[in-house]
Amino acid sequence: MFRSFDSSCSWQAGASADPYRSSDPHEKKQESEPPLQKTYKTLFEKQHKTEHDTVVEECELPLIDLDQLNTGRRERDKCVRAMAKASSEWGFFQVVNHGISTDLLNRMSGEQAKVFGQPFEKKVKEKLLDFSSETYRWGAPSATNLQQLSWSEAFHIPLANCSDPSHPDKSTLRRTINEYAAAVSDLAQQLAQLLTESLGFRTSYFAQNCGPSSCYLRLNRYPPCPLSSEVFGLISHTDSDFLTILHQDQVGGLQLKKDGKWITVKPNQKALIVNIGDLFQAWSNDAYKSVEHRVIANKIVERFSVAFFLCPSYDTVIETCRRPAMYKKFTFGEFRQQVQEDVRRTGHKIGLPRFLV
Repeated sequence: MFRSFDSSCSWQAGASADPYRSSDPHEKKQESEPPLQKTYKTLFEKQHKTEHDTVVEECELPLIDLDQLNTGRRERDKCVRAMAKASSEWGFFQVVNHGISTDLLNRMSGEQAKVFGQPFEKKVKEKLLDFSSETYRWGAPSATNLQQLSWSEAFHIPLANCSDPSHPDKSTLRRTINEYAAAVSDLAQQLAQLLTESLGFRTSYFAQNCGPSSCYLRLNRYPPCPLSSEVFGLISHTDSDFLTILHQDQVGGLQLKKDGKWITVKPNQKALIVNIGDLFQAWSNDAYKSVEHRVIANKIVERFSVAFFLCPSYDTVIETCRRPAMYKKFTFGEFRQQVQEDVRRTGHKIGLPRFLV
């Protein structure tokens, strides 16, 4: 959701393509892999035998059944309260009966696996669905140590490009992305509205400021990592949006920090994961929490996920909804610029503490 990675768009594209391509059939199977180990070899040599901190436990996130929203006032209020409580205490929850069909989720996963299975040089050099060639990103180009390196690759897809009428749906991938984006965007708007309702507000703020022109998807893949005890699939960060909705496979590896300790999130095949971003924490005046999370690298198995980020336009003003205000007023553009400056200067994101009153 950071490194030189801020979950809200500051991840830079990876290093240049590996010029070596083997004619060996066995090695050709690896043509799709980004050359992470080769590119960051020096970092591993500098910091060999660095180990992750101990994870205390595996937990299931608070589970919210969205069917309760349609079964009477009492059940609806109970559902909204549970969502707000999880957003305050965990910064994360998971939802079932969310309205996005299993068929669509499966098709999205299948298209995602195909696009990542392309040869690495093709992913680096060619545009995906007429998007910028910078859509594809891997590793962490500015990493100076292993704590700044993410063992992953991603396609970062602005939804404004998906809805561009000049590019009709020419491929199964584009059609699937458009269908998925529309469904998950509706869900995000619904959840944001319910969370504001729990704070005593009824507002069109999210509908007005977080449309397709400002939100985006990120297709993530975490390749098998032979040095998984020394590097993360995705380094620790908070998300810089309002809400993130994550669809992940069953490999697991997502971790979040709660009460000062890292815990592992147990995958739930039927659920989507929702987490609060920095903007919602600021808007809610700390009623809801944007918490650190990361992904553990897996030595043997690849992991896939799709993240939707509910973002406003850059000129949208983020103003705390309650008084006394914990945060100064700021635009999303100012927030992003500050994050990027901090990442360049310090190697990591500072985020909301920069905007405290």
